[in-house]
This record gives sequence, C-alpha cells and structure tokens, in this order.
Amino acid sequence: MASFTPAELGRRIGSGLLSFPVTHFRDDLSFDEDAYRANIVRLAGYDVGGLFAAGGTGEFFSLTPAEVERVVTAAVRSAPDGTPILAPVGYGTATAVELAAAAERAGADGILLFPPYLTEASQEGLARHVEAVCRATSLGVVIYSRANAVYSADTVARLADTCPNLIGYKDGVGDIDTMTRVHARLGERLTYIGGLPTAETYALPYLQLGVTTYSSAIFNFLPGFALTFYAAVRERRQADVTRMLSDFVLPYTEIRNRRAGYAVSIVKAGMTATGHGAGPVRPPLTDLTPQECDELSALIAKLPATTA
Repeated sequence: MASFTPAELGRRIGSGLLSFPVTHFRDDLSFDEDAYRANIVRLAGYDVGGLFAAGGTGEFFSLTPAEVERVVTAAVRSAPDGTPILAPVGYGTATAVELAAAAERAGADGILLFPPYLTEASQEGLARHVEAVCRATSLGVVIYSRANAVYSADTVARLADTCPNLIGYKDGVGDIDTMTRVHARLGERLTYIGGLPTAETYALPYLQLGVTTYSSAIFNFLPGFALTFYAAVRERRQADVTRMLSDFVLPYTEIRNRRAGYAVSIVKAGMTATGHGAGPVRPPLTDLTPQECDELSALIAKLPATTA
C-alpha cells in the first residue's frame, strides 16, 4: 500500500532531488535483483525527494511487464520508510492501465506515465490516454511530456481539472514558452520536474519557471556531486553552478552526445567507474567504448573528494 496520498507525494517529490536508479543486469542480461536492491539501499541513504524505479535510466523500454513489476517490487521492499518509490507506466493505453495496476500491487507510491508506444496522437487522444490511466489507479500520477506525447498548456489544464490524482508535469522537451504557460495557469496545482537528459544543464534557468526539482541521472554514480549541485541551484548560487557545469557536467554531456542512447549507457559506465557496477545495458542500447569509459573515469577523478 502506498505510503503517501497523491497530494502528499506531489509535495514530497517537489521538495528534493529526484533520481532514476539504473536497473542491474548480469552479463547474460538477466535482472540482478540482489545487486539492484543493495543499490536502492545505498541511494536511499541520501536525502532524495523520491526514486523512480525502472524509469528511463532504468531501461523501462527494455523490460517486460513482468520484469517491471519485479523491479518496482524490489525497490519498494528495499527502500526505507519515507522514501517515495514511483513506478513506470507506458505503451498503449490498455497496457498502461495494466502497468498501473501492477504498480499498486508492488506497493509503489506513485506513477510516471511515459509517452504511448510509437504512434503519434492528437491532444484529445493524449488527454484520453492520461485520463484512462488516472481513473485506473488511486496513486499519484506524473505525466512525462516528450517525444510523441508533448502536452499543450490547454491539455495539461484540462487534465488537472479531470484527474484529481494528477500530481506532476515532467518536461522532457525544453520548450520554455509551454513551460511558462503551464505554470502560469496551474501554479501550485502540480509539481514541475525537469526531465531533459542531464537535467543539471537546465536546472538553474528552469528554477525561475517554477521547476523546483529534476531527475538526476548523475546521482546514480556521484550522489554527493548531484546533491551539491542541486543545493547550489536551489540557493541560486550562479557562480557555483557555472563552475560545476564547466568542471564536469558539460564535458560529461560531450561524451553522452556521441551516440544515440548514451544518456543511459554513460550512467552505467559511471557506476562501474565509481565501484558500483550495474552490468551492461540491454539492446537496443550499446555500452560506451573502453576509451570513452577511460575519459569518463578521468573526468570523475578530477572532482573534489567532498563532492564525488
């Protein structure tokens, strides 16, 4: 059973840094539950607003529905009381509804609704998709605006009216105009989450738009650095943010941008580089090359011990 009401969950995830733990795989690409559970315990020991199990960084797209439920269940059972666990929901509407039910069975506290699989859809169709999922669960739901599910401000406002358990809007597009319009219309009705790849790059300007939190993939392997960066953002310490961007985040994104899918692969490489190996990525993703892993390790080694 969820530990938070939807309203409580919305407030909680908006008050701190969020992270999407990687999903641990063995060399044969099977799920390594013991290693995954140990990592959830490690990450939950830090001050986080919530953990999103089997999310984008957790390779949701490569997991079967049964595996998604197993991963979410493992996260729920491993996280200490008070650490929210959110589960992924996606694909077509019927499958999304089934995954929402699985999230409740697993004991998740909330849901992140990913874009529908493959097909484009109208705003009316997207709204019906979200409404069907929200009706199917008592859990708080965060919608993820990206790819083939980019929600207009009008659609988000409609959903906020028709779905009492809609608690959050995660932006993976970077459209400042839409973000401004959504926040201007809905204010504190929703929690706003930065969801672009390597969200640290956009965190400070997005804070001005009411986006109080973001999902940090870097937190997986450099939790100290990620939390230091987040504190600098929330305190609007421009000089510190700029320095950390220059020292690590921007060179990191240069490696990430070399190949499609590296936004996930580089996180698993970072886990290996910091002694918390999580195994390979599953196809269709590909792992970093040995040379790229060495470059990443060199970047990490330059960081002050207090932030790494």
